[in-house]
Amino acid sequence: MNVLFAVSECVPFVKSGGLADVAGALPKELVKLGNDVRVILPKYSLISETYRDAMTKVEEIKVPVGWRQQYCGIETLEYEGITYYFLDHEYYFYRDSLYGHYDDAERFSFFCRGVLEALKVIDFKPDIIHSHDWHTGMISYLLKVDYIEQDLYRDIKTIFTIHNLQFQGVFPYSVLGELLNLGDEHFYDLEFHGNISFMKGAIHSADFITTVSPTYKDEIQTAYYGENLDGLLRSHHEKLLGIVNGIDDIVYNPETDQNIKVPYSVDTLSEKMKNKLALQERLGLPENESTPIISMVTRLTKQKGLDLVKRVLDEVLSQDVQVIVLGTGDKAFEDYFRHMEWVYPSKFKAYIGFDEVLAHQIYAGSDLFLMPSKFEPCGLGQLIALRYGTIPIVRETGGLNDTVASYREDSGEGNGFTFKNFNAHDMLFTIKRAIEFYQQEEVWKNIVKTAMTQDYSWGRSALKYDRLYAGLMTRSESHVL
Repeated sequence: MNVLFAVSECVPFVKSGGLADVAGALPKELVKLGNDVRVILPKYSLISETYRDAMTKVEEIKVPVGWRQQYCGIETLEYEGITYYFLDHEYYFYRDSLYGHYDDAERFSFFCRGVLEALKVIDFKPDIIHSHDWHTGMISYLLKVDYIEQDLYRDIKTIFTIHNLQFQGVFPYSVLGELLNLGDEHFYDLEFHGNISFMKGAIHSADFITTVSPTYKDEIQTAYYGENLDGLLRSHHEKLLGIVNGIDDIVYNPETDQNIKVPYSVDTLSEKMKNKLALQERLGLPENESTPIISMVTRLTKQKGLDLVKRVLDEVLSQDVQVIVLGTGDKAFEDYFRHMEWVYPSKFKAYIGFDEVLAHQIYAGSDLFLMPSKFEPCGLGQLIALRYGTIPIVRETGGLNDTVASYREDSGEGNGFTFKNFNAHDMLFTIKRAIEFYQQEEVWKNIVKTAMTQDYSWGRSALKYDRLYAGLMTRSESHVL
């Protein structure tokens, strides 16, 4: 099948979050299954000159944005077997950040319609347009109301993936006509508390909707997680499917990782200890093999459960442990962790910022990986940690619930430690439980081996997407549920 991925970010070109990792990895796996998958995204000024200089121009077109006909350059680049298209408009995309601008409604209205207009000139007719998150949410809606009667577009199917329902692309009612070229008759489909929602447009119009984990699919149909769209999602439950994300098992491979001190595998776990000692040395912590390292590589936001961490961190640090935090985010959390480093200089280290090499070293050198998220559509950190034999402690939500199974003493099964309630002392109890088993060498070794021998790659997920595509094209998609 011919599949066009429409995304607002994509590794290796530009990244702000996990969406970019999905857009960079999943198409490669789908190509291995015999599909022709291409990716289209904005040409941001933040894209490295190395890639920008390698692009070639396809065409220049005009894209309707309200009453204006805006210039749109279309450029292309082939990278690692995938063809990428970039929509160029300097005013919209030559910014110092991807999102959060006063005119995001206009920027992504342009992009959504630009994707559809680009199909007229790129010499690629997709069977399926697979769009992702609110930035591309209006593609399927515009296709259905403005383009579907044209021969080029008539048979195109659409899939929309919700990576994070919290961000919905909600804008004033005036955007309907002034930017999207739509009449008032479309307001009901898009209306969200008197405004319009790009996410709602996608949910209404896409032929199928996926989320990035099965549990998250169920959660967003409840009031607690549904961000005021739970009723709409329940009404479309028959076209909802949860497929858990994977990780790039070439980039994240402790046997070949050039960023870590010593490569290791499930058969050479003693080498993992050398990475632990190297990490302690780099961060100025006492070098001690028997003291467990608990780490977090995360955005410093409330979503990630950091309120729970603040509540009991003193009690955690009263144990024989070392704690490492790497990330950036809300200033209040950044300042708090800096303060805790000052209070506990031999037990706690905070790296406020992001360092990709250090992140790999933390995954390889830690013993436990903490993710107490309030909600987590899929989660990447726990998957990487498992791959590196660093055992996750997670709350049972979203993709964390789908990928981490709590260790059971009776059967020896499980690849991590979990707690259900969003409660600081439940988390503390689970941390203490994990530390207790860490001290039991043979038990711990078995937990680590279980973690490292499971498949967290994109291969399994790609098979599910491939099956969904096939079902959608044959109008029998129910067999994938």
